[in-house]
Amino acid sequence: MPGWREFSDEQLLSECRVETFRGPGPGGQKRNKTSSGVRLTHEPSGMSAIATESHSQQTNRTNALRRLRLRLVLQIRQPWNNQQVNLQISRRSADYPKTIGLLLDALADSDWSVSAAAEKLGTTTGQVSRFLHADEKVLTEVKSQRNRRGLKKLG
Repeated sequence: MPGWREFSDEQLLSECRVETFRGPGPGGQKRNKTSSGVRLTHEPSGMSAIATESHSQQTNRTNALRRLRLRLVLQIRQPWNNQQVNLQISRRSADYPKTIGLLLDALADSDWSVSAAAEKLGTTTGQVSRFLHADEKVLTEVKSQRNRRGLKKLG
């Protein structure tokens, strides 16, 4: 699935099956009258994401899309292309999932060595380590990959 990281929300949504439903969450009586829950299934990968926390279907669609992007970048590796990565990016930034994907690609290309990936990224090992520890899902994925290879555990 080359290039999907650069897709706009609309382009990524065009590859998804969108389902709306009445789901758990806030709303009381309104919850049983509107289908505000959203499930997105990315057809090429089969991965899906759900959002039900808002009364607004549009807000839930946006939240589900962000969750889907994060799930995709955690699971799908692409060839490392020597791209610069800003590891000081906010988790709220629209580019945050892409940054995670690029970092994980650099790690995969470095056989999950943090120091080798830091060198590829033109940054320090400490900077990479801090970024990894800031997101539990990212850290869990890296620890899992390193464990499979018998590498030293991250602190």
